Amino acid sequence: MTFTTPIIEIVNVVASATIDQKLDLNKIQEKFPDVEYNPEQFPGAVFRLKSPKTATLLFRTGKMVCTGSKSEEMARKAVKTVVEKLRKGRIKIEKDAEVTVQNIVSSINLGGKVHLEKAARTVPRSMYEPEQFPGLIHRMVDPKTVILIFSSGKLVCTGAKTEKDVYRSVNNLHSLLEEKDLMLYD
Repeated sequence: MTFTTPIIEIVNVVASATIDQKLDLNKIQEKFPDVEYNPEQFPGAVFRLKSPKTATLLFRTGKMVCTGSKSEEMARKAVKTVVEKLRKGRIKIEKDAEVTVQNIVSSINLGGKVHLEKAARTVPRSMYEPEQFPGLIHRMVDPKTVILIFSSGKLVCTGAKTEKDVYRSVNNLHSLLEEKDLMLYD
């Protein structure tokens, strides 16, 4: 048996933030011409950063949603950078943003194939309907995540709130697949 260590790559961290005050999105767009704001199409303004490469949605309520970062730390840094840029642009912001990670999406390679038919019968809280979707959907209870498992041994893990939860989910699932002899290695 060749037990390999899964290769885990965090592909997107979605974080929400609040500054506890109203924002004038028209004024922000005037001062920052790169900010996209079309209230007829969407109620938020899109503030893109080149470094870290992210997009932060700004709402009138003072709420923000940052997407595109590759780590929790990068998401926090992106929101902080947006707030700093707004302040430099003379947008009055009294408090620093409170950031909460909502979802971490990661891509994983187990380094071997997975027997999905057998897995569907033996892995609890799993759903597999190949006519509808090529992967097995596994709902993990602790940590609370959803993992899409493909026969190629590739996984997508979503719903984690911390990077630690991503690693815990993937390692728990990988151990379970090994234990139940559902992994095939070349």
